[in-house]
Amino acid sequence: MMKRIMTAAMLAGCLMTMPAFAGERLSGGWEATRDTTIDADAQAVFDAAMEGLLGVDYEAVDLLATQVVAGTNYCFLCRSTVVVPDALPGYSLVYIYQDLSGNAQILGIKDITFGEGILEEADETELLEDTTE
Repeated sequence: MMKRIMTAAMLAGCLMTMPAFAGERLSGGWEATRDTTIDADAQAVFDAAMEGLLGVDYEAVDLLATQVVAGTNYCFLCRSTVVVPDALPGYSLVYIYQDLSGNAQILGIKDITFGEGILEEADETELLEDTTE
């Protein structure tokens, strides 16, 4: 029961701080994109930031959010593949900043790990109960 209350509280907190759900745009806040398709301008920013990066190939799959600052921050969902024979692809969130002059740089990369910690926290019965409410 406590997990459900904490989950609901965290979800409510996230929804209230996200402009797309709160109904207003916050200055400097992240805005989730309604259409995650990557247009030519966003692809050019991504390509410029990735130029010269070695070791992992990143392919932008979707543009998830943007943030207007002194320039623009972008959050891309990417398919990532380590450059070694027979490497399996994974997924990452790639954060890129483009300044007002058009220069782009990587701010950070967060690898996405699927299912980590889920089954250690809840057994199958709890998972089924949570989805029926």
